[in-house]
Amino acid sequence: MTDQPGQGSERSPEQRLPVPRPPSDRVPAKAERFTAPAQIQATGGLTPERAAKIVRQSGNARWVAFLGVSIVALFVIIYYFYETGLPYQLSVPRLDQQADAQQVTSIERGYNLFQANCARCHGALGQGGIGPVLNDQAKLFAHLSPAYIKNVLTVGGRYVCGNPASKMPVWADTNGGPLNYIAIQDLINFIRAPSTYEFVVHDALLNEPVLDAQGHVVTFKGWLDPTFKPAPDATTVPNCYLGDGGPVASQGALPSGATILEVTAQGVKYDVTTLTAPANTAFGIHFTNKDDATSHDVDIRKTDGTTVVVDNPTINGPTDTTYAISSLPAGTYTFICSVHPTLMSGTLTVK
Repeated sequence: MTDQPGQGSERSPEQRLPVPRPPSDRVPAKAERFTAPAQIQATGGLTPERAAKIVRQSGNARWVAFLGVSIVALFVIIYYFYETGLPYQLSVPRLDQQADAQQVTSIERGYNLFQANCARCHGALGQGGIGPVLNDQAKLFAHLSPAYIKNVLTVGGRYVCGNPASKMPVWADTNGGPLNYIAIQDLINFIRAPSTYEFVVHDALLNEPVLDAQGHVVTFKGWLDPTFKPAPDATTVPNCYLGDGGPVASQGALPSGATILEVTAQGVKYDVTTLTAPANTAFGIHFTNKDDATSHDVDIRKTDGTTVVVDNPTINGPTDTTYAISSLPAGTYTFICSVHPTLMSGTLTVK
């Protein structure tokens, strides 16, 4: 029955709803979506062999899981001690090893920086020249502290000394110098490197170890003696050194007829690589430096290249001087430029 036009407003809302359907006598089918198939639920076909195999597979899985967990736990323990070190200082922590390696690298870089920028005034071994001695243990003990060296390199000697005549220039690029903060720290590490360690000289451009004439790796040792302690009545080291900066004079008079050896430096190399001098007799070395605005010298060392026998002062070219050598016992020595030791050296035979 449908509403006729004009009759909709005469019926109540309940009368206009669809006619309700009578309840159905049908029972809905049971859903089997979450039940396993009958063949899986059946246990009648589970033989003892099959049951044993299932147990073995389950046990193997547990052993594999246990082994995996054990390997992970062992790795974590090993890595922990690798990072922090074994108890009772049985091993060095990894971070400490890396810090030591970086310190060695910094010292070796500082060696090249020192030879290129500082050796002409302070000497290749820190023995002094135009500038003050740096390898003195009394200075290294307290005076040449890292903070003091950094201050001098950063602001120059005139501010540290309070004297405008100081000859120590500014080296830090923050104040107009040529070296950045890493190079400054490398120089500090080199100057304060311990004498108990030996370091390798690396080529400044290729970073390869430098070899001597015999094919051996050239090495150097630090200056700082960790065991040194000054005397109780020792005086403090002054903060400033001016120096005279004048030409180097001859090293004293030589006897008449003394042997004079000729050595010339030009192009950052000696013109000779072998010299011969008389044993137990005074002799001289007439040294001519033709390199403009470059310092050289002719030192005499033992064949190890590091033990100094005669330490002659540097001269800034172009100029010349005569080094007077009192006498040397018979043997083989090395004559070397302390400013450019890897480029200028030769063999001195005394007989």
